[in-house]
Amino acid sequence: MDKRDLSTLFRDRLRLLLARSGQNQAAFAAGIGIDRSALSQLLSGVTTRLPRAETLLNIAAGHKVSLDWLLGLSQDEGLAGEFHESLEIEEGPGGFDRTLLARWHAEAAGTKIRYVPAGIPDLLRTDELIDYEAGITNRSAEAQIDETLYRLEYNRRPETDMEACMPLHTLAIFAEGRGVWSGLPAAARRRQLDHMATLLDDLYPAFRLYLYDGRLRFSIPYTIFGSIRAAIYVGDMYLVLNATEPVQKLTRHFDNLIRAAIVNAHEAAGHARQLAEMPARDRA
Repeated sequence: MDKRDLSTLFRDRLRLLLARSGQNQAAFAAGIGIDRSALSQLLSGVTTRLPRAETLLNIAAGHKVSLDWLLGLSQDEGLAGEFHESLEIEEGPGGFDRTLLARWHAEAAGTKIRYVPAGIPDLLRTDELIDYEAGITNRSAEAQIDETLYRLEYNRRPETDMEACMPLHTLAIFAEGRGVWSGLPAAARRRQLDHMATLLDDLYPAFRLYLYDGRLRFSIPYTIFGSIRAAIYVGDMYLVLNATEPVQKLTRHFDNLIRAAIVNAHEAAGHARQLAEMPARDRA
């Protein structure tokens, strides 16, 4: 969903809640933890920015509606009390822009997204690598390319703030052509690393990649969408957590991965280039 459309839907539903409440703007604003001028700005449409996640949660909880409805992502108002751990299965019909992942990204617009990939981060992959991995996993290469383009577009928006963490040795294994990448030619691996380095420079600081020592830390792949939702990747499914406490615990886990980083975000592009240029025997 376009950011302007998302902002318009949110504003319309905020006005509806204000009218239903029977309160004046000052009382309504106090009830959701902001001042009257901030509420007036949200209602005016002078900006397409959404309020902070904390304010969104206060509105949803105080007026017993779901965040999906409040953000225009659902026609079902639901209840704020619905926030609980749940399992959702996403098969990606109709392209990435219509999937749950795209919806969660839209919902988290303007907040920090934290991401632990299962391999090479999706938005940094070449079409060549996508085609190779699609042949192994039997996933649609076309759908994955659509997903990569969506993620790139998302990360180039001015409000984007995304951090990714992955094991340092995953890149070394890739560069050497071991494991699942043993059938990918060396030239293709070099092109992937060069492509990755170029994008890391281009997207920084909106997208920041940290490399941690996988011998000291372990993590399954997951994404944290602001303070609202976390999705744990389990093959072709996502275990989706919509409760504050587990999302906070995953956030702390992610912060610990960053603390253990050997290669920091401003160094990641240079590290990828170094791997691309280094003889295989020296990549450990």
